[in-house]
Amino acid sequence: MTRLPMRATQIAVATVLLGFIAISAFSPATAQDGWVTLFDGKNLDQWDQVGGSNWHVAQGAAVADQMTDKKVAGYLVSKKSYKNFIVRVEFWPSHDANSGIYFRCLDPKKITDRTCYEANIFDERPDPSYGTGAITRYVEVSPMPKAGEKWNTYEITVKGRDITVVLDGKETAKLRNGMFDQGPIALQHGAGTIKFRKVQVKEL
Repeated sequence: MTRLPMRATQIAVATVLLGFIAISAFSPATAQDGWVTLFDGKNLDQWDQVGGSNWHVAQGAAVADQMTDKKVAGYLVSKKSYKNFIVRVEFWPSHDANSGIYFRCLDPKKITDRTCYEANIFDERPDPSYGTGAITRYVEVSPMPKAGEKWNTYEITVKGRDITVVLDGKETAKLRNGMFDQGPIALQHGAGTIKFRKVQVKEL
């Protein structure tokens, strides 16, 4: 049997290891520095669907624009539960969209603003105090920013009892509250059209 020189063997092993590291680093389910990608524009494998909205992937976004029951909102609910974390979400709502980012939900099958915290997306909410940028039922926003008909980014930091909501680089709500301790993240479709282009979470 022909033996490879030691140097050639070392190079071959290093090449295999580098290839494995590269594949691992760019796995669609993970990101660098602790960030995990829950939606990368390709599929909804990381989510369970609750409610009757027509969630589907189109042009690199998770989209919902129809409901089987106008009274029952639809949700994408993360399969994993989170306690302390940062979540980043890129979203595009129509001007009449009713949506939101829910987190620390008590029951993954029953998502409401009474059983989760919610960073709201609702430009046309009848009472704008808890519209886009607010934490529904907890922190009002004034003046209410408008998110409709453009891409926006939410960054929500949740650590212990402290919650901070940042919309397009500007802090819109800050809360210290211990009502909900841990639970999944959920994306809502309650009216209009909502698109989510990227969702990433980093546990703290």
